Amino acid sequence: MAEEGEGDVAGGSRVVFGEDLSNNDPYDEYMEITVGSGSDSSPLNVSALAGEDDESAIRGNDQAPPADGASAAPKPDSPNKGAVEAKGLGDHAQLERRVSQADEQEADEALKARKKSQVNVGASVKRDHSEEDVHHPNWICHRKHVFILSEAGKPIYSRYGNEDKLATIMGVMQALVSFVQDDKDTLRWMIAGKHKLVFLCKHHMVFVTVANSGESPQQLTVQLNYTCNQILSVLTLSQLNKIFQQRRNYDLRRLLSGTEKFIDNLWNLMDEEPSFMLGAVRCLPLGSSVRDTIGHILQQARVPELVFALLVVDNQLVTLLRPKRYSLHPPDLHLIFNLVDASMAFRTGESWMPICLPKFDNAGYLHAHVSYIEDEDSTVEAPGIPLKSGASASVPPQNFGACLLLLSTDRNAFFALSKCRALIEQKMLKHNCMKAIAEAVGRRAAYRIAQTDINDLLHFMYNSKITHQYTSPRLEAPYVTEVDRQRLLALYQYLHHRMHSQARPLRIIYHVTQQEAVLGWITSHFELYATFSPLVTKPVAISALNKLLRWIKHEEDRLFILNPQTY
Repeated sequence: MAEEGEGDVAGGSRVVFGEDLSNNDPYDEYMEITVGSGSDSSPLNVSALAGEDDESAIRGNDQAPPADGASAAPKPDSPNKGAVEAKGLGDHAQLERRVSQADEQEADEALKARKKSQVNVGASVKRDHSEEDVHHPNWICHRKHVFILSEAGKPIYSRYGNEDKLATIMGVMQALVSFVQDDKDTLRWMIAGKHKLVFLCKHHMVFVTVANSGESPQQLTVQLNYTCNQILSVLTLSQLNKIFQQRRNYDLRRLLSGTEKFIDNLWNLMDEEPSFMLGAVRCLPLGSSVRDTIGHILQQARVPELVFALLVVDNQLVTLLRPKRYSLHPPDLHLIFNLVDASMAFRTGESWMPICLPKFDNAGYLHAHVSYIEDEDSTVEAPGIPLKSGASASVPPQNFGACLLLLSTDRNAFFALSKCRALIEQKMLKHNCMKAIAEAVGRRAAYRIAQTDINDLLHFMYNSKITHQYTSPRLEAPYVTEVDRQRLLALYQYLHHRMHSQARPLRIIYHVTQQEAVLGWITSHFELYATFSPLVTKPVAISALNKLLRWIKHEEDRLFILNPQTY
């Protein structure tokens, strides 16, 4: 039982509409029923998550990108259309931008450019469940549906099923939104039994999720915002506005064709990763000396065209190089992680592609040089595959590679960044950095709960509000099956919802179930979620958390990136 309970939703349906809170911080909670205007359609404001009040950003090229491809070797003399002039990056001089006027012809040119991409990162493939519709017996059984449609009711995306076959049900959703908008209100969410229907109207599009996952409407709204940002990473906000201003019923699937896999993968990650809920990134636990060495290598290899450099392993950030006046916000980093995680094409060579990072600059592009650094002598001893019995099947060692992303505002900087990448690889192999990273990823140096030396502690998540990074140990017994892991994540989601409730926020919450006891603790500096055996009392749990905080403080140089390299 929970120390401070909250009644479950009664049977029947409940509709909530009122002020559009899509622009609020993801930590903000809704009142249960509010009424007001909802005309703001600005991007999700998560500046506080990145620790910056300055919304200035380095502007990128506003030319429409090849949405489903990446060019492996761009022509060095290709013209710079709709240019952005970036002057004096090294001394942080003011950046100026000239945005070209876009029309429908430019959208068609973007479609042709995608088809000519040499490395087809987002190639159209047959998606799972793509042939399902409302009459399919499996369609209604999915725990979380996602729909995207234009304000005119034009289907754009469906997580399960074919958009054309679901045009009727999307029309009903558009009718519900329009009916409420006629009264100058905004439909935010509905509850029908165990299902929650959450709506987000943003940038001429309507995002809808129908979920039976136990997540709160506010947490689902954050996920819909991430989906919107994923679309903006392919088409900038200015490009999107121009398209729908000229043709309100434009079929956006023409420009998004082939990128469905990235939206699919994003929702798969959000179903498994708590980082989206926390608004933080996970860092690879690594010795501070190794991390500093890698940071110095990135610093020494930097060329004038380089703006950001990131090293990513298994959706974990190894290190980051950035300008002193600019930073990458966690939502943008999540989009980068999703880009790398969703495509294996980056492993085949050096790729070059434009990407819009909405929190950094939703009106322009950065150009990303993406490649993998591999060491033939380094392998990763992967964790075993969990079986229904609770045991695990062994997996042979895997070849190891770390993804290096070099971001620039110059669309013609491929060859300069390619030379930068070669120098980084040479120095990392020379200093045995790849072997150290492989050991941190593999089983030999895995981050285990037993290292804390705290009795009855089964698992925990620690989110630093200062660095916007979080850490947690690998999932071990009793969380070896998918059902057990989903139950644990659902408990963390419940604690997060209760502690961040705008109506009745809690600083500490203690909740006991038949399988475990969970305790959530939030301060101005951190959030901590911990799981214990069900017989542990609240005083014992709080005492264990104090011991855990001392251990995290002792290990913080290894668990977090405290001093990222800047220039």
